[in-house]
Amino acid sequence: MEALSHAPISEGVGIVRTQRMYWTTPLKLTSGATLGPLTLAYETYGELAPDRSNAILILHALSGDAHAAGYHHPTDRKPGWWDAMIGPGRAFDTNRYFVICSNVIGGCRGSTGPSSPHPADGKPYGSRFPIITIEDMVRAQQRLIDALGIDTLLAVAGGSMGGFQALAWAVEYPERVRGAILLATSARSSPQTVAWNYIGRRAIMADPRWRGGDYYDGEPPRDGLAVARMLGHITYLCEEKLEQRFGRRVDSEILDLGPCFAIEHYLEHQAARFNDRFDANSYLVITRAMDSWDLAARYGSLEAAFDLARARFLALAYSSDWLYPPTETYRMAAAAQSVGRSFTTHLITTDAGHDAFLTDTTAQSVLIRDFLEQLMKE
Repeated sequence: MEALSHAPISEGVGIVRTQRMYWTTPLKLTSGATLGPLTLAYETYGELAPDRSNAILILHALSGDAHAAGYHHPTDRKPGWWDAMIGPGRAFDTNRYFVICSNVIGGCRGSTGPSSPHPADGKPYGSRFPIITIEDMVRAQQRLIDALGIDTLLAVAGGSMGGFQALAWAVEYPERVRGAILLATSARSSPQTVAWNYIGRRAIMADPRWRGGDYYDGEPPRDGLAVARMLGHITYLCEEKLEQRFGRRVDSEILDLGPCFAIEHYLEHQAARFNDRFDANSYLVITRAMDSWDLAARYGSLEAAFDLARARFLALAYSSDWLYPPTETYRMAAAAQSVGRSFTTHLITTDAGHDAFLTDTTAQSVLIRDFLEQLMKE
């Protein structure tokens, strides 16, 4: 394709709509169970080239969804979760690329998940929803890419859990991925990450309203999900950012055990917002899928896994990210390079913690834009 001129970065993709793809054929899962009928919610931005060579799949993190860019309604207060990265003239330039983002299976934003109707009785799956893996999420996405008529993706890209999926795409479907962009991610969930996720799940399951996962005919476990979100959200930040933003500021007099410090009020606000848009069972299912992620264990070693891939890799690490620290990126790079794979790393200095891939977009945009330009020339 010919390179097109970049539009002003202030222009986004505008008003978009979430679409849904539906399959009656069940999806076979890693566990041996099946999931079906299957629905995937997705959005697309830009136009697919006549030769279908410009498609990029964006892969979201734990609390993300298909709505990565633009607005659903003119009155929306906020755009999609990665709007600063997707649009005319942005890193994922929709004047040049056809960008796709889908909600993962197990989610609660349009794709089949625990709150979806079970085919046997039409009631929500609840406790009947099967255990899924990152690889299962990717197998469902493969169906979507097939249905869109795309044989090869120019790139897959994602941060955090989205990076897990991007890695799985590159290794499981090497002939279908030309480039993989990995941000703030790892080839495994570390014991520390597993521990944080487990505490969050225990908080949800300890809420009396959880009812073993079958709560859809009553009150959801809001208290448990609130604690899980508070805990998770702190892991996305870092001490420097918390000190800078909140310090020891007190918003109300300390007279009781309720929220008094600014950081406490902030966490309560985040928890309330999360409860308004996310399902507790989806949190349980997705974090368990994240815990099972271990590329080396699946293939015998990281080297063996990367030896299967054919994509070029761009991996961005963030200096203050202690959830998936830069050492994890360097571990992947060493394994990939030892078997001759093209694996470029960059360390971005930031005080935004793990969330930097969502918020500190300027430095990463330049690197991603250049990487995609090179892929287009090959």
